Amino acid sequence: MSAEKTAEKIMAAFLNYNWCKLADSLEEIKFGPNGLVQVDVPGKTITLALSKGKIFACPQKCPHAGGNLSEGFLDPLGNIVCPLHKYKFNLINGINTSGEGYYLTRYPVEIRANGIYIAIET
Repeated sequence: MSAEKTAEKIMAAFLNYNWCKLADSLEEIKFGPNGLVQVDVPGKTITLALSKGKIFACPQKCPHAGGNLSEGFLDPLGNIVCPLHKYKFNLINGINTSGEGYYLTRYPVEIRANGIYIAIET
């Protein structure tokens, strides 16, 4: 198991999560040409990112100024870039890579035999 998946499992064990089904398959999720899509789950609007064959999930709004992250883009390193001020966030650890000190919340995503799921805090 990768370090990323191990961290997600540990996080899920300590926090109270509800797993919500996003789709039956990856093909059902309509990512834009920027590799991003906005989806609604119970109580939240989420941005999904498809980067290097993996699905990542984060809030719809940038933690800096509230820009809609699904309208941004993925840079060549796989960071999500906010459309307002071009702040960049690492999708694996949430760290703001352009140095401003902001942190992007991420949500665990699992691809299971019966579909794609996201864990949302309750």
